[in-house]
Amino acid sequence: MKKSNKSIPGISIIIPCYNEENNLRRGVLDQVKSFLTKQSYPWEVLICNDASTDKSLIFLQKFHQNNPNFRLIDLPHGGKASAIWGGVQQARFPYVLFTDMDQSTPINELSKLLPYISENYQAIIGSRGVSRDNTSIIRKIMSSVFFVFRKSLLLSSLNDTQCGFKVFNTKIIKQLFPYLAAIKNQVQSSGWRVSAYDVELLFLIEKNGFKIKEVPVAWKNEDTSTSKGDSSRFKKESINMAKEVIRVKLNDIKGLYQHCNAKI
Repeated sequence: MKKSNKSIPGISIIIPCYNEENNLRRGVLDQVKSFLTKQSYPWEVLICNDASTDKSLIFLQKFHQNNPNFRLIDLPHGGKASAIWGGVQQARFPYVLFTDMDQSTPINELSKLLPYISENYQAIIGSRGVSRDNTSIIRKIMSSVFFVFRKSLLLSSLNDTQCGFKVFNTKIIKQLFPYLAAIKNQVQSSGWRVSAYDVELLFLIEKNGFKIKEVPVAWKNEDTSTSKGDSSRFKKESINMAKEVIRVKLNDIKGLYQHCNAKI
């Protein structure tokens, strides 16, 4: 029998933000707040602004003034992994949730992940399934191709490494994040850079002998942002992510991860 969420020692919710003005204006943070204020465990929200070029920062500053549990971290531009790392470093609770601003996986799905903390899982990741509601055929095809390619090389037991909804042991990822190529070799570029940092992070967690649990979650594309880049970015992201998967596999073969150790 799983323990209730009353046993959760506290969770830091990390939300990266790059040009999310449209999503912010439709009330995504109010949804997050409404859910969290009803929970019995301690929580905080860290919103990590990745040098947004729209009016996201202005909106966030006003929201923060009236919601002190929502901390605003304003960062130089570095991409999604860099923004999340900015939040991880300041996380105050033993567990962290990564979730996307668009709330395509709604915050209430956290209740499905948290019970597995009591079963000694150090990473509990959301899995979106294959339907991917409100998603274009092209994106579904690219996701399927990436799935087959990635699974043939790394993390064969996991179906969805790219869902943005994940819970981690904070101490572990604070030790492992600095080893990620997206953090070590940051490249300053315009636009929203996603990368396959998830794959490398999960690979290092597995390599260190920690348990990973994959949990089905609700997902529907709710992203209304129009200023993250043009539609061609998805093709570029897929190609770059495939290259990164190959890099992780080669790094492992070369023994470059031998000293990437983490302890609880």
